[in-house]
Amino acid sequence: MITSSSNAQIKNIIQLNNKGKARREQGLFVVEGIKMFKEAPKDWIEKVYIRESLYGEEGWETSLGEIPHEVVADKVFRQMSDTKTPQGILTVLRQPHYDWQAFFGRKFPLLVVLEDLQDPGNLGTIMRTGEGAGVDGVILSKGCVDLFNPKTIRSTMGSIYRMPFRYVEDMNELMNRLREEHICTYAAHLKGRNFYEQEDYCRGTAFLIGNEGNGLSDELSSRAQCLIRIPMEGQVESLNAAMACGILTYEASRQRRLFSHGDMDRKTSV
Repeated sequence: MITSSSNAQIKNIIQLNNKGKARREQGLFVVEGIKMFKEAPKDWIEKVYIRESLYGEEGWETSLGEIPHEVVADKVFRQMSDTKTPQGILTVLRQPHYDWQAFFGRKFPLLVVLEDLQDPGNLGTIMRTGEGAGVDGVILSKGCVDLFNPKTIRSTMGSIYRMPFRYVEDMNELMNRLREEHICTYAAHLKGRNFYEQEDYCRGTAFLIGNEGNGLSDELSSRAQCLIRIPMEGQVESLNAAMACGILTYEASRQRRLFSHGDMDRKTSV
């Protein structure tokens, strides 16, 4: 049992929680909580840390089985945890990597492209909402917040395990690739020709979502194949990035459900 906060493993967990550089160099990330442990793909798990008082409860020895694990004194566990009220189990996982097939393998992919998103909570919510809406993958510019930030991980509520994602160095190269894959790119913009619900998202679709403060860059907006508007009442000028993403992806999901049930004819505008 680990009883000292000066233990090298404990120090490393704290580093992984606090520093993106440590996560990148080691290719690891940390999740906390019972649900996150139980949902974690077993082949991603590097090691599990469980506090002494929880380990003593019935069934945990069986649950952990042959998974590498360490029992940690309660007071030490509190120091290594990133949450105010830790549940008592912390899992270190290997970072997954996805090839392009994960994004383009479906006949008509539904994708989200994020440019320089900075809020960990927004990113995590987009991952979670995207899974619910049937998004095939999230593509991020290199300027986006670290997906493995503990705040982002908590906001995903487990979707980090199931939603393919990929960081890209060159957004122009990505836009070329999307066009080659016959995926139409849509950007929410004040100059949008139509409201978002007036377009057809039943074919390959990618929604472009920009930075919380500045929105999409002019360069990326100019490369979008279609500008769309989300109607606003009152004096509101823009929506939270995660909220806008949810509105757009669920509209695409709605259209695709209708089409799959034969209730709408596919348009050919894309």
